[in-house]
Amino acid sequence: MTPLRRRMLEDMGIRNLAANTQLCYVKQVAAFARYFDRSPEQLGPEEVRAYQNHLVANKHLTASSLGTATAALRFLYRVTLRQDWTPEDIPMPKKPFKLPVVLSPEEVSLFLASVLNLKHRTILMTTYAAGLRVSEATHLRVADVDSGRMVIRVDQGKGNKDRYVMLSPRLLEALRSYWTAERPKLWLFPGDICGSPITQDAVRQACRKAHRACGVSKPITPHSLRHAFATHLLESGTDVRTIQLLLGHRSLATTSRYLKIATSTVCATSSPLDLLPKIEPAPSTSAPSHL
Repeated sequence: MTPLRRRMLEDMGIRNLAANTQLCYVKQVAAFARYFDRSPEQLGPEEVRAYQNHLVANKHLTASSLGTATAALRFLYRVTLRQDWTPEDIPMPKKPFKLPVVLSPEEVSLFLASVLNLKHRTILMTTYAAGLRVSEATHLRVADVDSGRMVIRVDQGKGNKDRYVMLSPRLLEALRSYWTAERPKLWLFPGDICGSPITQDAVRQACRKAHRACGVSKPITPHSLRHAFATHLLESGTDVRTIQLLLGHRSLATTSRYLKIATSTVCATSSPLDLLPKIEPAPSTSAPSHL
């Protein structure tokens, strides 16, 4: 390990960046160094610009992926190497704003009914019922389910934050049936490797298999169930602040995007066309052709 990589890892550890973020940043910086075959300490803003152009023109990265590479380089130069560069020296790409495609309650029901494996169906049901990220659902422990208080504890979710989410009576019934059949001990949804939880890839594969079987044309991923959770709560009258707490969003603005999707807010308002008097075609005023 080079001294620069070691120092960057230390800097990220001090700031308590998530393990996945640290791994991603190191990979991005390593790719940057390989492209020029030189240490990043010997490179400057012009090389960063050339590398960003390479990622766009040759690698065809999306704005999101380019943003990840840019964030890694910003951390390297601003924090680890302490370069006094302006934000424009390492410009961050603007991401297009896209609203998620939301499943209806009927589509969620059809999808879950198409998951034949009991463990896979239960974890996907939990993801929807509690609005969990797939990384949070896979790391649930048996002890996190508190039937006395009817809550589920999410331990160290995104941003290294704990939170509690609702435990619905119907989900509790499903979890009890699952526990009776599988008898998990530590991890609520154990994986194939002894002592480890189920992997996120295994959940995604189960999701893809059920998607093909259920016949729903909309895209479905585990995160689609989280989107559906938030939207369906909003449409049933739950306030945005409560949904923010359940989802574990840092900013209310992130949660507020569901206001743009929910039919209770978007479609409940009348179009001004509906408020106009009945429109009658105007009588023809053209003169007869024989005059």
